Amino acid sequence: MRSDYLFTSESVSEGHPDKVSDQISDAIVDLFLSKDPQARVACETLTTTQKVVIAGEIRGNGIMDTEGNWAPGVEQEIEDTVRGVVRDIGYEQDGFHWQTLQFSNNLHPQSAHIAQGVDAGESKDEGAGDQGIMFGFACDETPDLMPATLDYSHKILERMAADRHSGAAPFLEPDTKSQVTLRFRDGKPVAATAIVVSTQHAKGYDQGAQETELHNYVKGVIADVLPRELLTNETVYHINPTGSFEIGGPDGDAGLTGRKIIVDTYGGAAPHGGGAFSGKDPTKVDRSAAYVTRYLAKNVVAAGLARRCTIQIAYAIGVSQPLSLYVDTHGTGTVADEKLEQAITAVAKDKLGGLTPRGIREGLGLNKPIYRKTAAYGHFGRQASGDDFPWEKTDLVGALKAAAA
Repeated sequence: MRSDYLFTSESVSEGHPDKVSDQISDAIVDLFLSKDPQARVACETLTTTQKVVIAGEIRGNGIMDTEGNWAPGVEQEIEDTVRGVVRDIGYEQDGFHWQTLQFSNNLHPQSAHIAQGVDAGESKDEGAGDQGIMFGFACDETPDLMPATLDYSHKILERMAADRHSGAAPFLEPDTKSQVTLRFRDGKPVAATAIVVSTQHAKGYDQGAQETELHNYVKGVIADVLPRELLTNETVYHINPTGSFEIGGPDGDAGLTGRKIIVDTYGGAAPHGGGAFSGKDPTKVDRSAAYVTRYLAKNVVAAGLARRCTIQIAYAIGVSQPLSLYVDTHGTGTVADEKLEQAITAVAKDKLGGLTPRGIREGLGLNKPIYRKTAAYGHFGRQASGDDFPWEKTDLVGALKAAAA
């Protein structure tokens, strides 16, 4: 690793058009899993001016039969769910309003050819829902064991959203973006060199005293979120650098599910296999295997076995066992990476039932309606609580230390 460098990550708020789409897709996943824990869901969402369109492939008891006929009342539940997401985010604007937007539902039955490859049978275990590579990552830059640039970018926007919802910052509107640039020395953040926040705002907050109020508020949030020692007289702030930002959300730009995969994961600090998470049930290894590799990498770092850990895993569609497992501790490991690979494989088999799609789902308890909460402010670095974010637990520390000894 370089000893002195700048690194930047961005985040986007729950009101960003792509994140509106992600949250709708994951709310549909939750709705269907609440009806059938074995439901298969691949739901994509398009949002634009006064329109929401969903499409994709589904299967599940009490949802839709193989001929495409909906169970009684489900279509209305879907529309109510979609409008509820938009309402909860806070969109009540002329160009995008939860009550008056046009909604189109284009979900249809899952392909039988895909189903036959994934379903368990007499001669095989449940196969992966698709081919692909997935990555997990953790580092010791923050208490959440996340890259600091992304962690702070998320937390700035979470705080602003909380203030908007509570009424503490009534001049804020839902669509917001942030970006944090930090200087690193010897792998540790030492200074914030630049911070960008662009937020949609109420009319008039782009000039005079109201603009000053907005800017001062944002700087106050940044000061609360970032450690004091990172902010200096040389930190450069870019707050709404283009000026007015009154038209935002899906009215300003169309949104699509799955376009913020770097925001969702590690902010560019780690590789990405390319698959999005939102809208997919946990038989899709794009989602579940990315979660389990984060779980394993986080426990490696929490155990003190490395300061940074990247894990790659690969699958073939319809095949249950992973094709490969690769560990890279970037020269920070206390044991050899090859030994960590062996330890991770053994611990996963013992604690999860293995790294098959079924083992991951059952071991982490993923067949539950827990996904809408993941769809804004990152899938990783969150607090595990009850059934939520089980991949953020650090309950494998002892087992990994023992297996790597």
